[in-house]
Amino acid sequence: MSKPLEGRVALVTGASRGIGRAAAIGLAAAGAHVILVARTVGGLEEADDDVKRAGGSATLVPLDIRDFEALDRLGRSIFERWGRLDAFLGNAGSLGVLTPLSHLDPKVFQELIEVNVTANWRLIRSLDPLLRQSAAGRVLFVTSGAARVFTPFWGGYGMAKAALESLALTYAAECATTNVKVNLLSPGAVRTAMRARAMPGEDPQSLPPPDALAPLIVDLLSASNSKNGELVKFKAA
Repeated sequence: MSKPLEGRVALVTGASRGIGRAAAIGLAAAGAHVILVARTVGGLEEADDDVKRAGGSATLVPLDIRDFEALDRLGRSIFERWGRLDAFLGNAGSLGVLTPLSHLDPKVFQELIEVNVTANWRLIRSLDPLLRQSAAGRVLFVTSGAARVFTPFWGGYGMAKAALESLALTYAAECATTNVKVNLLSPGAVRTAMRARAMPGEDPQSLPPPDALAPLIVDLLSASNSKNGELVKFKAA
């Protein structure tokens, strides 16, 4: 069976659980060597076990996405080992607290900006030269409908995701004449821990599991994908 990502190197943030973990497994099964980034060593090791069961290989990078100097070092490490990066999935995110904007704690506001926006900008800054070294660099950021639907109490998260979308689409425009393609993925309602926190009364079994998104993510991070600057919405089968 042919593997569309054979020989490609892919980096996934928030890779220890949920959509990130499912994406890492899917990318590995498609032939990519996956660089898994997350805070928890135990979660990374469990994801690594799943990658190996899928017949793939991984490099584990335990770090806090808010350690911006570590993100700079990550780019240097990837260059020293592979000289390029073929795919980057910016999945790590923070929900913060669902509350009126006037009640949002400044520390939570700062976390929302740092995790959802600043970290992804720092990663663009660190990884862009590596993506341009690839014959077909592909970038995908995970966003949310909250960025475009102005719902009471969701302002902190929605604001951060709206900023991420602006960041990603500007980067896509800057890459328009290069070999790098940059897109956004809006997964909708998916069975994740973040979704459970946001919607505690919802039946999780009524939602698609994270691995349902893996084929779409693999497609968007494949060299054959020609989309750039698009918002792709996941539609469950």
